[in-house]
Amino acid sequence: MSVRLDEVDRKILGQLQEDAGQSLDEIARKVGSSKTPVWNRIRKMKDAGVIGRQTMLLDPESLGLEACFFVLIRTSEHEADWQNKFLRALKARPEVMEAHRLAGDIDYILKVRVKNARAYDTFYQALISEVRIYNVTALLSMEEIKSTTLLPL
Repeated sequence: MSVRLDEVDRKILGQLQEDAGQSLDEIARKVGSSKTPVWNRIRKMKDAGVIGRQTMLLDPESLGLEACFFVLIRTSEHEADWQNKFLRALKARPEVMEAHRLAGDIDYILKVRVKNARAYDTFYQALISEVRIYNVTALLSMEEIKSTTLLPL
């Protein structure tokens, strides 16, 4: 279900996506409003679920997480028990940045951040020891060309 947003709401969201650490005064100035109406709009959008939790973006390479793998998983198991076990295993692994269930020949794709290929192998060995997987293909990202958290408004 989508929420009705006007142009000012969208401008506020754009500012928050760019830098949620901005003061209300800065946001209000940039969107052409005053502080109290901006605060009220932000509160309403939080209450409506448009704005979720706030967090900081960290630089993975600065933290020694230089390898990014995209892991394609095919499974011959499609029972609820297997899926629950698989999802628990993924959620317990901090290396898994994203996980998506797909339509088509590949059942799941994971985005995994680790220090290096050896660390990926450790992750892989742990995953296959927890849950049975038919086929795994790991693709190493050679270069991140674009990465954003900004949604098109």
